[in-house]
Amino acid sequence: MNFLTIGHRGVMGVEPENTLRSFVAAQLAGLDVIELDLHLSKDGALVVMHDTDVDRTTDGTGLIADKTLAELRALDAGRGERVPVFEEVLDAVRSPLQAEIKDVAAARALAEVMTARDLVSRVEVSSFHDDAVAEIARLVPGVRTALIASRYGTDIVDRAVAVGAATVCLNIRRLTLEVVEHARKADLRIIGWVVNTQDHLRLVRALQLDGATTDYPEIKRTARFTA
Repeated sequence: MNFLTIGHRGVMGVEPENTLRSFVAAQLAGLDVIELDLHLSKDGALVVMHDTDVDRTTDGTGLIADKTLAELRALDAGRGERVPVFEEVLDAVRSPLQAEIKDVAAARALAEVMTARDLVSRVEVSSFHDDAVAEIARLVPGVRTALIASRYGTDIVDRAVAVGAATVCLNIRRLTLEVVEHARKADLRIIGWVVNTQDHLRLVRALQLDGATTDYPEIKRTARFTA
């Protein structure tokens, strides 16, 4: 498989993260995959936001889980953008997606959409939580899954294998050759995050990873030239 460049929450280094504006920009920049985050609103909508609360990325305050979709829609998510729902992203861009789910409840809601819209070939599902990965795999036969980790050792490989994940998405600042070799022995793909500098990109390529998650579209243009 060719080296993949994955747009982190779209291109959050230059556009408001997890907005339609950011996702469209990622597609126009030619990034291979667009990564996004999913939470459930109070009334069960699959909203695209990273944090559990709206404080950092909107002009509002409070937990996502305490707000209805209508209340979330009233917020400014940056440059006049509104908080999107997952279905809107599916319609706004054609790119493959990597959808990060935060818990089992989000896995169940996502499973319904994936089944209804036949998204197995387009959407890879990722999570930091083993039980969420296991749940989406149970509910959506054939789904591609990835286990994410920030602080980890070789145990991340064993955890990924246990829940049937084909990919590990790993914090590049903690990645070691030992972890890479262990993952390769288990036939896992390895994605490094967040790769925003040429030094990190060179490390990713030196370790022969399968791809990099980045905040900036420039990584797409330079990745092919980095040995």
